[in-house]
Amino acid sequence: MSENKVLKHLMEAFAGESQASRKYAAYAQKAEKEGKINAAKLFKAASEAETLHAKRHLEVAGKVLSTPENLQDAVNGETYEFESMYPEFLKAAEEEGNKEAIRTFTYAMEAEKVHAKLYKEALGNIDNNEEVFYYLCPICGNIEKSVPEKCGICGAPGSKFIKF
Repeated sequence: MSENKVLKHLMEAFAGESQASRKYAAYAQKAEKEGKINAAKLFKAASEAETLHAKRHLEVAGKVLSTPENLQDAVNGETYEFESMYPEFLKAAEEEGNKEAIRTFTYAMEAEKVHAKLYKEALGNIDNNEEVFYYLCPICGNIEKSVPEKCGICGAPGSKFIKF
């Protein structure tokens, strides 16, 4: 098997394991809401197992580089999403009149703009070791450096934000 084929397979495995991890995390959350605690625990464990697989595949593929390179890659990925990917997805959702898809694509697109800005900022301050905290909106994925009164993207109350 050629080196290119192995790299392609590693990246396909990374994508598949990453999707499985997030899918199982969503399943765990749903199982918890339904009171199915044992199923929720299994989904959580499986989600973490898939995450382990995904990370290892990415590392073996040589895609985990230095922090500055990883930050630049993150800027590039987020920028692609809000400049190209989500506008196209949003247009299709609007054409079909799918209001839930419009909302989820809009929230994600607006949050990706913030993420790109924060990654650029982190890259510019790479050698500053002063601790920074980030606050995540659990509704739309917006990230702030301080707790807002309400989310600037979806309007969720700042009290819902999760500190990192």
